[in-house]
Amino acid sequence: MRRLLPILLACLAACATPSSSSGEKGGLVPLKLDEASLSSAYKPRRMALLVGIASFDDPRWKGLRYTVKDAHDLGAALKDPARGGFDQVRMLTRREETTREAILAALRQLKKEASRPDDVVVVYFSAHGTLARDAKGELRRYLVTRDAAYRDIPQTALSMDTLKAEFDGLASRRRMLVLATCHSGSGKSLLPKELKAELEGIKSGFYARPLEESSRASMVFAACDWGETAREDESLRNDIYTHFLIDGLSGAADRNGDGAVTATEAHDHARRRTFAFTEGRQRPSAEIMEVGADPVVLSGSITRTGRPELFSYNPRLDGFTLKVDGEERTDLPGGATVTPGKRTVELTKGDAVLMRRDVEVGQGDRLPLERLLAEAFPRRSLSLLGGMFSFADARSRTELLPMSPEVALSLRLEDQPIQDFGLLFDVAFSTGDRALKLTPDSEVPFRYTTVSAGVALPYLWRWERLTLFAGPRVAGLHLRRSFDVEAAVNGQRFFTVSPGVVGGIVWRVGERLELMTQAQFMLTYVVVDGQGQAVGFTGGWAGAGYRF
Repeated sequence: MRRLLPILLACLAACATPSSSSGEKGGLVPLKLDEASLSSAYKPRRMALLVGIASFDDPRWKGLRYTVKDAHDLGAALKDPARGGFDQVRMLTRREETTREAILAALRQLKKEASRPDDVVVVYFSAHGTLARDAKGELRRYLVTRDAAYRDIPQTALSMDTLKAEFDGLASRRRMLVLATCHSGSGKSLLPKELKAELEGIKSGFYARPLEESSRASMVFAACDWGETAREDESLRNDIYTHFLIDGLSGAADRNGDGAVTATEAHDHARRRTFAFTEGRQRPSAEIMEVGADPVVLSGSITRTGRPELFSYNPRLDGFTLKVDGEERTDLPGGATVTPGKRTVELTKGDAVLMRRDVEVGQGDRLPLERLLAEAFPRRSLSLLGGMFSFADARSRTELLPMSPEVALSLRLEDQPIQDFGLLFDVAFSTGDRALKLTPDSEVPFRYTTVSAGVALPYLWRWERLTLFAGPRVAGLHLRRSFDVEAAVNGQRFFTVSPGVVGGIVWRVGERLELMTQAQFMLTYVVVDGQGQAVGFTGGWAGAGYRF
């Protein structure tokens, strides 16, 4: 606001100047504004908050050697006009600056200062990490602040949920969170003895990732993958990942050669070198919510059109290998540059090929691999299914309709109306002869016809060839019965609209062919022979589908 004040005063002074034309009630006065000042006033700001915590009040937290140096070294690179050229770099390394409340206060101050969507914001932590159970008994991740108490972690340390909530509150869409910490119990991490003993008793290779609120942050980078150890190194005199992240800002990470080092380029540079330096023991990870052009330029500026890039940071593709023209280029998450022209792109894992496509790429293109997958695998499917229809309670099966076979047609639209949801339409038909056993010694034969139509909005969980779905469903059911007795010459019929739930499994067996199962449970109100009753009905189908 202070930058705009001189410009606003100049405008007001110009408006107050009398018009030189006496015959007009008002007039326009030419106003000359300094172009450099105007450009500076509207230029996005570049700000960083860097936290390095080396010592702790509670002696059970071991001191760290290079966390303060990590913050200062990264700060120097970001402030350097020849590299980052950041407008503001604030470092929190002194004792009074590294308490939980001091860090939260600094984040809230950053929120006030980084008030524009196009501001570039970097938040960095180099410290101990730990795990603890919160008041609800859920396992959570925490950053160990200077005043964190070993015996009261949830109340005194900085939880990742709180950090992400503050980070998500930033107005900037160009924000980057870097965590040079780990939560494995070794390296830059320490776990309470009771929790460590509990986790060591788990039979799986490692414990599950704690439940956390999903961050809407543009980018979250971590020095190691979940369950691994983040390491400091005596020869580098830095956290290993931080050392190579800084190294990339000098221009070494400019993958596409456009003159600028973006956040993902810097991370990929640090990830590859950290992996090699630790001989595979430490694999930095990335969580990126925005797909498309990378908006966070950390170093340099774009001075020329870059080489084409193929990339993905989607966790669903973690562990896949990107091949271009038969040559392995990188393991995902990550990216690689390619030569312009027509290229054969493959995603593989071991001997399995998830996708193989020929694509045309030009200079400056940045192509997310998710887009290629979406084009390679159509998101619509039509399935022919067969199964059973039944009322849920025994009385309805006795008095209304016994369990009966039916055929169904199901249309599924994936990622509609939004990503990771689907629209599911189905229609089912059944007809045949049945008998009601009104008494142990008598049966009343009848002919029935059922027609049902439903629409559902399920959530989709997808892993390679497997898709699970579940969600709410609304369906209409028409049932007609005709009895071969004089008392019911005209038969019976009713129609009802019912709420319920649906779930299913899809297994893709080829590029277009898939196997599908679907089950639903509905609750309805039925009037039979003048009496109403609430009943549930269910159905289960299985069959094959074709994607198109």
